[in-house]
Amino acid sequence: MKIVVTGGGSGGHFYPLIAVADKIREISEEKHILQPEITYMATEPYDEDALFRNEVNFTKIYAGKLRKDSFFRNIPDLFKTAWGVADTLVKLFQIYPDVVFTNGGYVAFPVLVAARILRIPVVIHVSDTVPSRVLLYAGKFAERISIAFPEAAKYFDKSKVALLGNPVRDEIKFKQKEGAHEFFNLDFSAPVIWIMGGSQGSQIINDTVIAALPKLVEKYQIIHQTGKKNYEDIYAVAGVTLLDNPLKKRYKVFPYLNDLQMKMAAGAADLVVTRAGAGSLYEIANWNLPAIVIPLSKVVSRDQESNSFAYARTGAATVIRQKNLTPNILLFEIDRIFKEEGLREKMIAATKEFFKPDAEVKIAQAILDIAIEHTK
Repeated sequence: MKIVVTGGGSGGHFYPLIAVADKIREISEEKHILQPEITYMATEPYDEDALFRNEVNFTKIYAGKLRKDSFFRNIPDLFKTAWGVADTLVKLFQIYPDVVFTNGGYVAFPVLVAARILRIPVVIHVSDTVPSRVLLYAGKFAERISIAFPEAAKYFDKSKVALLGNPVRDEIKFKQKEGAHEFFNLDFSAPVIWIMGGSQGSQIINDTVIAALPKLVEKYQIIHQTGKKNYEDIYAVAGVTLLDNPLKKRYKVFPYLNDLQMKMAAGAADLVVTRAGAGSLYEIANWNLPAIVIPLSKVVSRDQESNSFAYARTGAATVIRQKNLTPNILLFEIDRIFKEEGLREKMIAATKEFFKPDAEVKIAQAILDIAIEHTK
C-alpha cells in the first residue's frame, strides 16, 4: 500500500500532514495492516527530522506560486507550474500511490493535477473557513473532504464533506502544567501571556509588544515568540527598553519554540496573543487557552480574517484587526479579559465546545479505507 501526502510552504500545512501520517502508521499497526509506504511530495522537505521520525519519504517536485500583486511576476511561475505538472506526473506514476492526501498550498497543485490524470483517489482537508484555489479545484474530484470550520462546507458537495476539526500532533497535544513556570523561570505572582506571531514571526505584533512592554510587565509575565528572523532585533530593543526596569525578568523572549517549549508555554499561559492560522487556532483550542487573535490583512491572506471572526463567534477569542493594532488597544484588550468577571472562564469553556478531538485519527482512517479499497 502506498500513500502520498502533499502540501506545504508553512508549518500550518506541513505538521497536520505529519500528524495524519503518524496516525496512519498507528492504525495500520493496531489493525495488523501491512505498513504503508508514505511519501511527502513538495518543493522542500520543510522539516527533515519530522519526516525521518515518522518514516515518511521525500520526493522533490516543482511548483509555481500564483501571486495577486503582479501579473508579470506570475509569468515565470506559469512555466514553472507547467514543468512541475509534467515532472510530477512522471514521479507520481513511478510511485503510483493508492491515495493522495493534501491540505492545500500551491505546492500541492502539480500533484493533484497528476493524480487526476492518473485516476488516483484524492482526499483533501480544508483547515480554513475559506478554501484555497487549489482545494476548490481538488474538491471537484476528491473522494472525501474533511473540514475544520463549518463555514467551509458550502463550497463543496455536501455528500463528501465531514466536519472533523484540524489535526494536532501528539508531540504537542497535551500541555505540560507541572513545572511549566519553573521551566521559564516564572512565578505565580502575575498572569502569563504567551505571544506568538506564526511560524515566520510578525513584525507588527513584535513592534507593538515592545512598545507596550514597560506597561505589560507591570501586571503580566510574557513569553514572546518573535520568529527567527526578528529575534536578534527584538532581543536588543527589549533589552534597552527594560534596561532599568526592576520587572524586566518578567519578559522571556525566544526566536522559536520547540515541541517541549510549546507544551510548557501552553501549561504556563493564562492568555495567548496569536495570528489566525487555522493550525494555531486549533492548537490553542486544544490547550483550552483564551486568545486575542490578530489576523493578517485580506491583502496578505484570504483566510485569516475569516478564520479569526469564525473562531471569535464561538466565544473562545476576541479579535483585533491588524490595522487597528496599537500598544494601547492591545493593553486594553488584555486588561479587559482579566478584569471582566467570568470572561476568561467563558472563553475556556468555548474552546472546549469548539475543539473536535482526534481529527488526525479520523482522517487517517478515511485515507486507509480508500487505499485498501483501491488495492482490491
